[in-house]
Amino acid sequence: MRATVRLARWRARVDAALRSGRRLECGARGAGSEQGQHRSSCDSAVDRLGWTTGEGIHVKPHLLCIGGEDHSFRIPFLLALRRKGFRVSAAGSAASNPFLQAGIDFHPFDFARFVDPLADWSAFRAISKLIADVRPTLVQCFDTKLNILVPFAAGGLHGVKVVSTINGRGWLYSSQSPMALSLRPIYRILERLASQWVAVTVFQNREDQAFFIRHRMIGRGGSLLIPGSGVDITTFDRAAVVGPTSAALREALGLAGREIIVTVSRMTRQKGIPTLLEAAAIVHRHRPGVRFLLVGPRESEGPFAVTEAEIERHAPYVMALGRRSDVPSLLGIADLFAFPTEYHEGVPRALLEAAVAGCPIVTTTMPGCTDVVRDGWNGLLVPPGDPRRMADGILRQLDDRDAATKMAARASQRVRAEFNLDITVARYAAVYENLVERSMKNPLPTLEEALASVARSHDVAQFGD
Repeated sequence: MRATVRLARWRARVDAALRSGRRLECGARGAGSEQGQHRSSCDSAVDRLGWTTGEGIHVKPHLLCIGGEDHSFRIPFLLALRRKGFRVSAAGSAASNPFLQAGIDFHPFDFARFVDPLADWSAFRAISKLIADVRPTLVQCFDTKLNILVPFAAGGLHGVKVVSTINGRGWLYSSQSPMALSLRPIYRILERLASQWVAVTVFQNREDQAFFIRHRMIGRGGSLLIPGSGVDITTFDRAAVVGPTSAALREALGLAGREIIVTVSRMTRQKGIPTLLEAAAIVHRHRPGVRFLLVGPRESEGPFAVTEAEIERHAPYVMALGRRSDVPSLLGIADLFAFPTEYHEGVPRALLEAAVAGCPIVTTTMPGCTDVVRDGWNGLLVPPGDPRRMADGILRQLDDRDAATKMAARASQRVRAEFNLDITVARYAAVYENLVERSMKNPLPTLEEALASVARSHDVAQFGD
């Protein structure tokens, strides 16, 4: 409430300034080069900071949103912000076409998801140049690597505020490989240094927030919790309605009369796919008519992908459909949604969409999943990496359809009320507007100040979880 009052007062002060002679000078029309440059400078300031003009037109800040190869999932989020008056641009390693079709300026750059120092350095240089050229008011970044690269890239630019969203801790904390274990202390140091140029850190689940606080990886801008990335309920429901009928889709897949278990995920080991395959074999022995549909990419997952041979060993009761654009329709034919993740998620979008679709759910006790599912109330939770418990959960839901349907209805009601896109966008918009107000009062530290701050803090030996 205080922030809202302060923002209103700040806008009033700016509006008064715009009504003054300075505003008239900026708006004056003339051919003089000096006058034209002055007007251009003023227009740029209005565009960057976001003001309420004398005519009552509210111009909000310019937001540059940076993400990885799945960045196109955030297009509804960006369009909703634009409807609120924000000027939005996007950048990332995703395909450009979806953004261009949505009318969003998109700036592509090459970015390696896996460990590649040379590619990371190249991405850092590209991001630095991009931010310097675009000069947005706010930069929003997602994903583990980008949450380090982007603050460093924007750190030397005056007036650019960075909002970092921790959407899970990713491979680094999901894998027990020697490489992942050795990189964790380095990551903590880099994250801690990068946090000095982060205006605010947003977390999608409480466990990640507690972890960052415990390891002092949050800068002086502080942190807050905004659960998930938001589900565009209207678009999802429309896609389910305009798609093929359940009977037609079942027929097309050769699954008429079958019980169907759907999993939407990247086909990787950290996502628990090997565990699910073992659970599928157990379920098959008890209910031979059940079919498991695996929906999501495999070939793009590099060394972390399950092999085609691993999946084929479980044919015909496991079918890998690959990447699909008709996920709402596929969830519409599901008797159950199984999400076996062993990955440190933010809040899994696939789990939220399954809940919206009204699917009974069996998932694991990993962070993010437990933010959506309460065991025995709106779904079932099982330990990660335990195929027997996963199979038991699946069989329990299939055996007691009445209880499963009631839990699914509760999950759908909760996600529609608490994780919908409108609520998520409103929360982020409030954060962005508050940062615009604060930009005049609390400048972020210089590079020298940030380095000195890190040097004064705890040594490397204390970064050990």
